[in-house]
Amino acid sequence: MSTNRKTTVGVIFGGRSVEHDVSVVTGHQVMRAFNRERFDIVPIYINRQGNWFTGEPLLEIDNFKQDMTSIKGVEPCLLSPNVRHHGLIINPLAGRFARSSIIRLDVVFPALHGTHGEDGTIQGLCELADIPYVGCATLASALTNDKLMTKQVLRQSGVPVLDEVAVMRDEWLGEPNKVVERIKTVLDYPVFVKPATLGSSIGVGRADSDELLRASLDVAANFDRRILVERAAIGCVEINCSVMGYGQNIEASVLEQPVSWEEFLTYEEKYLRGGEGMKSAERIIPAPISEALTQKIQQIAIDAFQAVDGRGIARIDFLVEPDSETVYLNEINTLPGSLAFYLWQENGMGAGEVVEKLVQLARDAYADKRRNTYDYQTDLIAMTAARGLKGTKGAKSTPQQN
Repeated sequence: MSTNRKTTVGVIFGGRSVEHDVSVVTGHQVMRAFNRERFDIVPIYINRQGNWFTGEPLLEIDNFKQDMTSIKGVEPCLLSPNVRHHGLIINPLAGRFARSSIIRLDVVFPALHGTHGEDGTIQGLCELADIPYVGCATLASALTNDKLMTKQVLRQSGVPVLDEVAVMRDEWLGEPNKVVERIKTVLDYPVFVKPATLGSSIGVGRADSDELLRASLDVAANFDRRILVERAAIGCVEINCSVMGYGQNIEASVLEQPVSWEEFLTYEEKYLRGGEGMKSAERIIPAPISEALTQKIQQIAIDAFQAVDGRGIARIDFLVEPDSETVYLNEINTLPGSLAFYLWQENGMGAGEVVEKLVQLARDAYADKRRNTYDYQTDLIAMTAARGLKGTKGAKSTPQQN
């Protein structure tokens, strides 16, 4: 590749998810951060119905006040899983008098929150397309998107987490009284109830009575088939840390202490109060804790990110008991759940440097993957064709001719 050619980055945002609006904002923050002298940005918008579009008008967030699909210059597209295309097919269903075209992408930057974005699905598509992509790979994305599975892996890796109870939606709808009693045998009130695979505090409720527990479970069951009921850490302080890197080279950011007006940071506090996502929430940076505790949390953050085989960037949220300085990992927010531009700014990195570093990490991971062998040829097909399928394990016998 010529060093003079710009890097073409496809930024995917929107999506068929309850976090659609958050994703549109994140996508534009990402696109705005890139240095246009070094990068060509291709906006890729997925509407609420799951249809894909691209075009210059998608670069302007003001255009999203209307139906984007009706604006001139916005065209349907799809990310081809065919490695020959290595990018977007524009007008994939072009008719007799129109032609489709291809935009080749050097890197994909997923800015899709929640379902179909942080859960490994878009990452799997990029793997099939053989295009480098920013953020965690398929396994780590799917794992960290599931709060219940994340807790199991972290607990096995020695990372401290709060006690929890898993509830299935069918179980809750079928035997609610039994579920409430099972939760109460493990956890004392208050508890937090969360959909297992959603972010942005959507569907999250706090319960300190049977009545509120039932109501919170009803709400969470509308968003997910698997529900997390977690012990509330009374009197704990929230401390957050961002991590960035790949493999054994993971760096931790400065720590922050969010200041919430509520019992937990709500969707409104995160996104509606100031319009800049978590940046708009009130916070103290650096967090007012000791240097020893700071280093302890930073190391746990790095250990946890490596335990889930994370790469790229994440913001990891902790709960700390002030008196004992006991630390619990509360949540891992992988890309784009948090880009944490504001935390890396404290480390001397602007938003442009962060996204450029993430693109380079994506290319590093892609180069590492290319070291794997995928073409393993044997004589199995020729041997099977020669002797027929009768001897193949599990094959049905061939009917005899009369």
